[in-house]
Amino acid sequence: MTLTVDLNADMGESFGPWRMGDDAALLKIVTSANIACGFHAGDADVMMATMRGAVENGVGIGAHPGYADLQGFGRHRMQMPHSTLQNQIRYQIGAAQAMAQAAGGQVRHLKLHGALANTAAEDFELATACYEAALSVAPDIAIMVLAATEQQAAVRALGCKFVCEIFADRAYNDDATLVDRTIPGAVIHDAALAGKRITDMVLRRAIVTASGKEIPTQIDTICLHGDTAEAVDIARAVHADLQAAGVSVTKFPV
Repeated sequence: MTLTVDLNADMGESFGPWRMGDDAALLKIVTSANIACGFHAGDADVMMATMRGAVENGVGIGAHPGYADLQGFGRHRMQMPHSTLQNQIRYQIGAAQAMAQAAGGQVRHLKLHGALANTAAEDFELATACYEAALSVAPDIAIMVLAATEQQAAVRALGCKFVCEIFADRAYNDDATLVDRTIPGAVIHDAALAGKRITDMVLRRAIVTASGKEIPTQIDTICLHGDTAEAVDIARAVHADLQAAGVSVTKFPV
């Protein structure tokens, strides 16, 4: 049986005249797109352009909600009642669904962004609250989770559809969370290194941490960040290395 994996990227993160990443190029390489919903990045025009590009390229569309933190790009941890956060997630998914429908597509999956995702990877109750909110709006949506974290524990408890994600361009702690971006080496900029390390993880079916520890896990999709300068090169390297190793890169089923 051929080993298959999805390749996804965070995108739609430009805002007005400020450009972030090369979405047009990425959409020709990746198989799924996590599209910002306007709270941490993106705006209505950017969302629509990105949704249309995804539809034109046959790329799966995902809603990518984050904290209401435009200045911090969603990377500032924020405190608020779970009920308020749930309503913010519903709001963002609703925007994504409307834009996707108008573009001729549909939202297939949900992936939390930035600090919200990192907090949910550590906090089972927060992850559960976020995913319950998403499922209340889109009960058939697939939840994209950080593999081997509290996010995965939450979706297993909820019994909903989910796919497990690992990162091509981020280093890992020994608990399967991501190394903080303030620490040197947390973000991987070398495309050749990213391609080789992620292919190794997929073949091992395990996360390999910065210390060398192996964490066996389900791996359904590989992520890279569209806002990094090397994103397109990393996407190409990951795609090429996976295929060279006999791994089929294709959109995950829902």
